[in-house]
Amino acid sequence: METKSHLNRTVQKLDRLSPRLRWWLLTWAFGRSVRFMRTGGVRFEDLTEERALLHIPNRKRVQNHIGSVHATAMALLAETASGAVLGMNVPDDRLPLLKNMQVDYLKRAKGDLRAEATLDAAARTRIREEEKGEIVVPVKVTDESGEQPIQCRMLWAWVPKHRR
Repeated sequence: METKSHLNRTVQKLDRLSPRLRWWLLTWAFGRSVRFMRTGGVRFEDLTEERALLHIPNRKRVQNHIGSVHATAMALLAETASGAVLGMNVPDDRLPLLKNMQVDYLKRAKGDLRAEATLDAAARTRIREEEKGEIVVPVKVTDESGEQPIQCRMLWAWVPKHRR
């Protein structure tokens, strides 16, 4: 029998709720662990073992001096999406860790942003079966015009949790 991660079990419990309430509750719960996510106003739209879809509204709190989403808020969005989809697959006896984050800023972002991170079946199997390892989690960030203002490479690792 396959063991689901704590995050995966939480999402499954929330599936009984209306979509609006489900994603609000998941955003709130995830934000309790990842506090900077809450500070930035990142919100969940979808989360499965295969995909995480999150967005960040372009509002004053996260704007830069030219009125678009700040560079660090864009990186936060990409990191949170990639970490969330990884977290759906990492067993509870392991700890996910961001090892390397490369963000190339290509153009000025227009409006709100969305990040979609994905894991294929082979990647999900590796994460569940290998005690430790690392993987690049693909993530695509788009703005309201459908363009990609940034390109990201998120290298995640998972290691056994040390018992104290």
